[in-house]
Amino acid sequence: MKRRILAAVAAMTLAVGLSACASENDNLSDLYREGNTQGFISSDGRVETIPAAKRGEALSFSGTGVDGSTVSSTDFAGDVLVLNFWYAACGPCRAEAPVLEQTFQDTKDDGAHFLGVNIYDGPEQATSFDETYKITYPSILARGDVDLKLAFADWTSLQAAPTTLIVDRKGRVAARLFGQLPDATTLRDLVDDALAEKG
Repeated sequence: MKRRILAAVAAMTLAVGLSACASENDNLSDLYREGNTQGFISSDGRVETIPAAKRGEALSFSGTGVDGSTVSSTDFAGDVLVLNFWYAACGPCRAEAPVLEQTFQDTKDDGAHFLGVNIYDGPEQATSFDETYKITYPSILARGDVDLKLAFADWTSLQAAPTTLIVDRKGRVAARLFGQLPDATTLRDLVDDALAEKG
């Protein structure tokens, strides 16, 4: 009898847990469709490199830059691109900003491009962040842009920041860094690896 009671309690706990997970995920999906990006999910610091044979299709995206210009994947065709997903109030985003800018400065003459994808802010907040942290590469704004979010859905959750993607010369994701960049060397090595690949 006691065993049956414990089993019933365990089953109820599991059901409630699964219901909570489903509700949370459903809610995030609804927020995602509505362009609401509150309730951020932390990234875990992993670095993933993807062999060329497993990289799949090229990214295709178009968005509005902080300055109001249109920026698309075609602007970087044939070049290595570093995409960094961030927002101004994100502590790890602030901490890694100097690493991103320094790596951009160190590799831009070799053909690497950097592009931020701001997942939450408007142009005023994004501009203020760039001025504070002396970021010289551009960013596009994802808030309210469902098509832009969907363009990256296979590679990163727009709820997770910071996340960094290294895109090869064919427009395919070659590496992903989840969470704050561990150090400048790791990012530089990944960018250099992508630059060294044949187009």
